[in-house]
Amino acid sequence: MTTRRYDMTTRSRAVESTRDRILDAAREHFFTRPYDDVTIAGVARAAGTSHQTLLNHFGSKEGLFGALVERVGGEIEANRGNDSPSDPRAVVAVLLRQYESFGDVNARLAGVEDRIPAVAAAMEIGRTRHRNWLAACFAQRLPRSGRSRRIHLAALHAATDVYVWKLLRRDLGLSRAETGAVMERLLRSALEQP
Repeated sequence: MTTRRYDMTTRSRAVESTRDRILDAAREHFFTRPYDDVTIAGVARAAGTSHQTLLNHFGSKEGLFGALVERVGGEIEANRGNDSPSDPRAVVAVLLRQYESFGDVNARLAGVEDRIPAVAAAMEIGRTRHRNWLAACFAQRLPRSGRSRRIHLAALHAATDVYVWKLLRRDLGLSRAETGAVMERLLRSALEQP
């Protein structure tokens, strides 16, 4: 009985190790290449496994992408922490850490979401989580319900969206500190009551 339990534990660890290697390789591929250029064969090769093994774990390229989104979503949640800061400067600091790590890939994926359902689903999950986090951060400063609340949340989202970071950091060439200062100014303006 002990041998059987050991064998199952060993097998379970090997399966998990293979899955982790595949997800690590997928991260490298999806984060550095256009979505359309990522292939199952390329990810499997980079993970040191077979095409079929990857398919056994994830079913398809879309399944692999979905699993990677779940993993990265967990990392983003961990980066944001359990606390929801209510100070605009602290909120921007959290977002800058996130965007410096994931902003480029996020912006690149947003460019293909209109034609790739798996990407569209992932982007919608990200937007919903972002809005919910902003609502938690600024719960005391937002109207309780209705149109005014929706408009305020939309303004907060617009002030802190990854596209704002991309515009400032990549397109306009601002430093991280300058980008943070602009985003903080936008966020403080969005928080003002009309």
